[in-house]
Amino acid sequence: MIPLDLQFLSVFSGAILMREIALFVEDYAHRLVIGTLLQRLSDEASVRVNLNWRSAVGGHSKVVGKFRDYLQDLDREGGLPDLIVVATDANCYGLNDRSRQILETAMSVPDVEDILIMAIPDPHVERWLLLDGEAFNTVFGRGCDAPDLKCNRDEYKRRLSHAIRKTGVTPSLGGIEFAEDVMQNMNIQRAMQADRSLERFVRDVRQAFNRLGV
Repeated sequence: MIPLDLQFLSVFSGAILMREIALFVEDYAHRLVIGTLLQRLSDEASVRVNLNWRSAVGGHSKVVGKFRDYLQDLDREGGLPDLIVVATDANCYGLNDRSRQILETAMSVPDVEDILIMAIPDPHVERWLLLDGEAFNTVFGRGCDAPDLKCNRDEYKRRLSHAIRKTGVTPSLGGIEFAEDVMQNMNIQRAMQADRSLERFVRDVRQAFNRLGV
């Protein structure tokens, strides 16, 4: 039998190693894609994480508004999480424009910029699901065409649904219900080479997890 003092130390150590991540996302698609990526990358870095979803619907303006409200509460009450992830589609406005808006909001509270990670799929998160044809083939039994870069509204939602239907599967939610399966099977390094916005997010998360794992 393990002595009680060692049991306590084990439980206490496990609690210390659990890292808290507050997440603000536009919608259910972001929650599935970003959440799966974070879990994969945390496992890769041997960092235990608790994903605290603060927002999951409402589009870009609602995400920034919820993030601002959250920071006001932090400023009054203190107690920063280990990381804050803000996810919003570039939606043809561009990575730099979206990044600037989020950073300007973050700078209202000291030290938040140091723990902030931005996930800004360009132009839409559905494009990330089409980056690795082999992952698509693993999930559906048939690959998908490599996506080009277009800014038409809902372009990649249509492409994702179409690519899945070509495999003989009828998506009930436009295909986003398969996001976790695709992301779990994705070759992350290969996908990063095909999409600058994904490359930036994965790079920033890996750097943050390396710091937290020390």
